[in-house]
Amino acid sequence: SSKDIQEASHLVLPGVGSFESGMEGLRKFNLINILNEQVVEKEKKFLGICLGMQLLTSHSEEGDVDCLNLIPAKTKRLREHGLPLPHMGWNTLQPTEDNPLVDTNDSYCYFVHSFAVAVDEYTIASSEYGERFASMIRHNNYFGAQFHPERSGKTGEALLKRFLELKLC
Repeated sequence: SSKDIQEASHLVLPGVGSFESGMEGLRKFNLINILNEQVVEKEKKFLGICLGMQLLTSHSEEGDVDCLNLIPAKTKRLREHGLPLPHMGWNTLQPTEDNPLVDTNDSYCYFVHSFAVAVDEYTIASSEYGERFASMIRHNNYFGAQFHPERSGKTGEALLKRFLELKLC
């Protein structure tokens, strides 16, 4: 509810399913403006997971859908490169030096996705699956993880702990 969002210090947008259903759910419950207002004006921390990360971008090729445009990046379909899609299973992260959520010792994460954000200036970790893609993105207080921290063992546990401990971005 909007009251729960207003009272929270950190917000998480999990993601399972398609872009269209994800955006429709946010519209249906009038959460788009509330999420933006709470993060920007109240300086709350926000983590989008998997589809939740992709919803933070400006546009997705999946369904040709405009997204929340909170991180000016685009989500595109992964190319097969002779590998099966979806990209499903364990993969490594290569975090940037300014990534406050992942240590370079935290490397293995669990992925399930067919769409990804291209590596750009908002990338704070990348991974490889036939091509390099952004496995984590950030803009201001908005963070995104393409993988599932809740299924990523010690790496995911450490990421969620660091996210909850974030004070200033």
